[in-house]
Amino acid sequence: MPDQIWALIVFALIATGSPGGATALATASGARFGYRQSLPLILGIAIALALLVAVSGTSLAATLQSTPFLSSAIKAIGSAYLVWLALKIGFAGSPSAARLSETQPMSFLVGAALLLVNPKAWAMAVGVASSFSNLVSDPLLLGCILAAVFLVCAYVSLSLWVLAGGFVANFLRTDWHWHMFNGAMALLLLISILQIWI
Repeated sequence: MPDQIWALIVFALIATGSPGGATALATASGARFGYRQSLPLILGIAIALALLVAVSGTSLAATLQSTPFLSSAIKAIGSAYLVWLALKIGFAGSPSAARLSETQPMSFLVGAALLLVNPKAWAMAVGVASSFSNLVSDPLLLGCILAAVFLVCAYVSLSLWVLAGGFVANFLRTDWHWHMFNGAMALLLLISILQIWI
């Protein structure tokens, strides 16, 4: 079992740390608002992912995924949500004092919603639950183990992306630099939509 736990941890770190919609959002938030104000977003994504993996570990998500209409609906809703987030980031502008007073950091609910309407996250959760289903025989315990590992790994990975965004922000000195950075983050988010449909 210890080898399987290590394999699960490595898988979770790679899955939560690889570029995608959540990491692009975390990077943009870190650049714009810093680590502390990005914590609600990080926690929303990490907790939603942990819950999603826990549900998958108890086999409920596999049932939901096997319903073609529901799968298509989740894809459509998820894509629309990601387009909305990309537009919000793309047109954000620089974080000048005047603009920061008008904008708010992304909330816990924004982070959670990103995961819950993302069919890639559902597919990954079902995949990890089936790949590590022999970790323990009790589905409830399996769900708890998977949730704990993914919660910690997602928190660590997203924190690193937020800190990277904060680091990059040190080099963004003009409105044009911010416009280019926000455009790049929005483009990455839009590209992640293609991955949903492929």
